[in-house]
Amino acid sequence: LTLRYCVQCHNLANPAMHDAGRWPSVVRRMVPRMEGKGNMGKLMAEMMVGVEAPSLADEQAIVAYHRKHAQRPLDPQRFPEVNSPAGESFRVACNQCHALPDPRRHRAADWPAVVARMQKNMEWMNRVVGSKPMPGEPQLKIEDINAFLIRHARR
Repeated sequence: LTLRYCVQCHNLANPAMHDAGRWPSVVRRMVPRMEGKGNMGKLMAEMMVGVEAPSLADEQAIVAYHRKHAQRPLDPQRFPEVNSPAGESFRVACNQCHALPDPRRHRAADWPAVVARMQKNMEWMNRVVGSKPMPGEPQLKIEDINAFLIRHARR
């Protein structure tokens, strides 16, 4: 069903993009777009001609699949460092878009590439605040994010 409906507009989504609690709202946001009722008014209706929207049963099945295979969030009890200054860049950066990922999800050698991909996603989605730092704004340091993840990655 995900192949049938979702790839009509974008690449196949990895269920681990979001935690289980987030998937229902993500899918619910997409269905009206497929129906041509998105945030672009008449243009959206014209763009979606020929795009098939799921039935309620199919939508529920898509949500169930994504929830089953969703990102497993970090357990802050297991990683108390996440709430310390050493975990600040990781916590602030990653929480902007999704639940904090469990560092054991990837090996230490794999995290820098994942972080680089997320940095590009943040820039593309305009989630990163402009290039001029604002007073009091936390400065996200890629090297700190990688250091945190590598320290706690699976071996």
